[in-house]
Amino acid sequence: MNAIVTNQITKSFNGFIAVNEIDISVKEGELFGLLGPNGAGKTTLINLLSTMIRPTSGTGTVNGFDIVHDSASVRAVIGVVFQGSTLDEQLTGLENLDLHGRLYGLSAGLRKKRIDEVLDLVELSHKSGLLVKTYSGGMIRRLEIARGLMHHPKVLFLDEPTLGLDPQTRLHIWDYIRRLNREEGITIVLTTHYMEEADNLCDRIAIVDNGRVVALDKPEKLKSALGSDVIILTLDTPEDAKKFYRVCKETGYVSASTKDQTVYISVKKSEEAVPEVFKTAFTSGTNIQSITMRKSTLDDIFIHYTGRGIRDELVDDITYMKYKLQTKR
Repeated sequence: MNAIVTNQITKSFNGFIAVNEIDISVKEGELFGLLGPNGAGKTTLINLLSTMIRPTSGTGTVNGFDIVHDSASVRAVIGVVFQGSTLDEQLTGLENLDLHGRLYGLSAGLRKKRIDEVLDLVELSHKSGLLVKTYSGGMIRRLEIARGLMHHPKVLFLDEPTLGLDPQTRLHIWDYIRRLNREEGITIVLTTHYMEEADNLCDRIAIVDNGRVVALDKPEKLKSALGSDVIILTLDTPEDAKKFYRVCKETGYVSASTKDQTVYISVKKSEEAVPEVFKTAFTSGTNIQSITMRKSTLDDIFIHYTGRGIRDELVDDITYMKYKLQTKR
């Protein structure tokens, strides 16, 4: 059974299309990722599914409830952890959780039981009496996850759950996300622009670019469809790279891309393809400065579908800030 279904869901802000006719279905108990750069439409899609904003067109359901016509029922079965902290820093961790439980109408006995459970899950029981303003960034994210679980949601939305955290803390948050998915059986939808996060955590990934889903599958299937290996060639000049890139496309390699004076070629087996690459370079008069090989990554997938790397994606600051301000209205 599907926990989330969207049909041609679209959201525009004064002519700016943030989400463009997206169709996705998320299975019950699945850990589903939305991968893409800032401004791709990931957060807007989360805001639509959590009923914070209404779609311009199209439909969506969460746990069987329509996000427009039955929004109250949707809110009762979801938890949301936003990009920025929404905790009250002047309250303790325990008081933040108790307040959330009260807002959801939990009885005093159930609140106490659930607070103990979620604090234990994120390993913050020993810090629950401290003011949130004394918490580290990682502790804040863990408390926000705990708060999102207080009312036993069926679906949990995590918007960039490890944004701004150091690598070690990020790994700890990954462990907590895996545990709550496994132990609580919750459907989780997370947005991220970290390739390794999506690859390590998610059962399936939707790659989002300019408001559209450009690819959707299991991480390993996305990578194997493109080619399991990548051959990286460094040439003399960017012009040489562009010319050789065009030659590679005509030759029929699985996929090829270029950046500066480097050409990336995706192939099934690099050990078999390298001699052919050298032959192609020789016949085209191309001088190769260096050649290396590695396994395919999700960044290669993103380049294949969008023509650029996710880490190279630059969003116009003025346009992006206008968009972010509009989504908060």
